[in-house]
Amino acid sequence: MDLVNLGAQLNAGTIWPEAVLLATILVILVGDLIQGRASSAWTPYAAIAGGLGATAALVVQWSMANPIGFLGAFNADDLSIVFRGIIVLSAVVTVPMAIRYVEQSGTSLAEFLVILLTATLGGMFLSGASELVMIFVSLETLSISSYLLTGYMKRDPRSNEAALKYLLIGAASSAIFLYGSSLLYGLSGGETRLAAIATSIVSDGTDAPIGLVVALVFVIAGIAFKIAAVPFHQWTPDVYEGSPTPVVAFLSVGSKTAGFALAIRLLVTAFPLVSEQWHFVFTALAILSMVLGNVVALAQTSMKRLLAYSSIGQAGFLMIGLVVGTDAGYASMLFYLFIYLFMNLGGFTCVILFSLRTGTDQISEYAGLYQKDPLLTLGLSICLLSLGGIPPMAGFFGKIYIFWAGWQAGAYGLVLVGLVTSVISIYYYIRVIKMMVVKEPQEMSDAVKNYPAIRWDLPGLRPMQVSLILAVVATSLAGILSNPLFTIANNAVTQTPMLQSPAAQVAVKPGSGTTQN
Repeated sequence: MDLVNLGAQLNAGTIWPEAVLLATILVILVGDLIQGRASSAWTPYAAIAGGLGATAALVVQWSMANPIGFLGAFNADDLSIVFRGIIVLSAVVTVPMAIRYVEQSGTSLAEFLVILLTATLGGMFLSGASELVMIFVSLETLSISSYLLTGYMKRDPRSNEAALKYLLIGAASSAIFLYGSSLLYGLSGGETRLAAIATSIVSDGTDAPIGLVVALVFVIAGIAFKIAAVPFHQWTPDVYEGSPTPVVAFLSVGSKTAGFALAIRLLVTAFPLVSEQWHFVFTALAILSMVLGNVVALAQTSMKRLLAYSSIGQAGFLMIGLVVGTDAGYASMLFYLFIYLFMNLGGFTCVILFSLRTGTDQISEYAGLYQKDPLLTLGLSICLLSLGGIPPMAGFFGKIYIFWAGWQAGAYGLVLVGLVTSVISIYYYIRVIKMMVVKEPQEMSDAVKNYPAIRWDLPGLRPMQVSLILAVVATSLAGILSNPLFTIANNAVTQTPMLQSPAAQVAVKPGSGTTQN
């Protein structure tokens, strides 16, 4: 193969957004090496600029003539572009949230940003990876960076405990996923590309090879850990409570988005022979996640743990789109992940601002907050109402699209469970709002009574204010713009050949929520 043909096969233009992000990481590393702590004055803006540059590169990539790169190992199709865009935007919104938080802890801001951008890079590569080796390398890049971020506050015992739990459970999950991948490699006769694996594994009877079913079980276990689906959710509450709040905010969106991108690409492409089985498994995971996540959230006293169980419930809602397996189902997933980015990160921004001033994240300490900080109360209320699916917020339209896609496909059982648990979730979101707004001045918590005067001119707080305003405005406007946003998501799905293949066309049994080919 001559150099011209090799260059065409590599097609390096498919990873231009990742190249921009990698260049940003190198600039921050070198700047920190030369300037030390003085680099914190400009490194956050460099990180944001790099993230926005990567987003612009993704926009330019839309509907590429040849999206396949690196000998079939990476796919820059429109589906991956949307997923990669959500991941990089979650990092961009997280950076302003982290400035004041990290500096107050006395740790290096530049190092934190480098690890955050490395995790983003791993998530972006994972969203487009279509080859087993690249999938695993990308997955480990995201995972190891996440472990480091979780334990970044070295002097905080809770952060250390959260990182250790996350590392141990994550390492076991990665080993299980790797074992499933190795079974796929063996069953396919040494193929690593997902499409080639599906072609190589041919069933000579009515049933799929038993080895393929075993591989499916192990692979789903690894994916379920990444998206925090029940019963692979045990790490979530403890890690969310002990980790630095900006890290939790990123993991709740960026890591979850990468997990769903992996689920779609790997399961649809490599497991067409067992599509009925993996749809059934994800139906069960969706029901368990929606029920347990939303019911257990009712008993939480910490805002971070409440949002942890909320994220488990939200993963259940998203899995409805995956189970349905139609264009509308996948498009509703993409739309919901996009709005989840802003409403969830907006909520975490409010939690950070409150904890920076009061040193606590207990729900009871929010009592009477409206008396001292009406703007923060308004921002948190809008984000929580959107997460609960109250109209006319963006979350309402996200759930409407998800439930409607399930209803159209005949997944009536899943939709009914989603509707009931969504109503349950409204209660614990409203409980927080009631705590902030309804309490009388004499019922004000001690934390709010001692609430310091609001000064947005403090270093690191003004970017956080911008981040909060952006999240609240986007959450409010996304409901108004739901139709064009959903159209973009639908176009990404319909223009992705992988989802239009016969193996991807899944019919749902009416009235059950299980699926069949």
